[in-house]
Amino acid sequence: MDKRVKFDFEIYFTNGGSIKGEDFRLDIAGDTITDKELADYIVADLRLLMVGQTKILNKEILTEPHKRTPIDAEIEQDLLIDLSHTIEEGLVTYKGLPAPVICDYLSRENSKQFYEEGTEFQIGKIEMVSNTGTYIDCPFHRFEHGKDLSEIGLECFTDLDAVVISIPFSEKLEITEEQLKNYEIRNRAVLIHTGWDKNWNTERYYENHPYLTEGAAKYLRDCSVKLVGIDSHNIDNTQGRSRPVHTILLGAEILIVEHLCNLYLLPKSDFTFSAIPPKFKGVGTFPVRAMAKLRKI
Repeated sequence: MDKRVKFDFEIYFTNGGSIKGEDFRLDIAGDTITDKELADYIVADLRLLMVGQTKILNKEILTEPHKRTPIDAEIEQDLLIDLSHTIEEGLVTYKGLPAPVICDYLSRENSKQFYEEGTEFQIGKIEMVSNTGTYIDCPFHRFEHGKDLSEIGLECFTDLDAVVISIPFSEKLEITEEQLKNYEIRNRAVLIHTGWDKNWNTERYYENHPYLTEGAAKYLRDCSVKLVGIDSHNIDNTQGRSRPVHTILLGAEILIVEHLCNLYLLPKSDFTFSAIPPKFKGVGTFPVRAMAKLRKI
């Protein structure tokens, strides 16, 4: 059934003045719409600037035929896709490394003694190794004099043009340079989608996982990629003691993101990738909230 929304609005400007409207009717794509979505639509449609407080009043959803394209379909929005695993108490990312301890430093109950009645806060305490969950590696992780997290510029891990290369683990665990050819990868984040993340937090995840070869790492380096991510346990083969992929990529200041997930949700290209860590001095690895941003029209 076609749905429309009838409402009043008040929009106030940060430099003074306001505009108001009564009994507006607009087509909507679904059965309902939030006040914020309505306000955002009005501000965008009227091309208003210096907007401060907005109010949507007397909102009513009506069943009426649409008279133009519903407003949800008219507004371009960025679609954000989370590519990170959840970090929780007891999570084991690498066998042999301790799981994170997540607890209260100050509980809500104990905070009551410091604030007036009805005002409570929680301050959390986290103890963990930096290789936990979905994380980013920078040169300091591998090289004593390499750049640490505080020395990496925001442009190195934020809104990077990206490409997904799909190499299912069911077909091949060893990923060579041949699988990486015939893609537009220069100056891009290259995300290797193997599907191994389906085994996350299981015994299988830690052993016989997909990885890149030394030749693949050299190919990516020589193609001047900006970052390489993978949805596997490690970008290197962990059955031996050498780590050539870390050495080659981090030696060229190409960042690495391991333990990604949900790469199957992404298109092959035409999106951006971000994986932003805190600005720590003397740290070469830390968890990130990795994400892709797609244009939704």
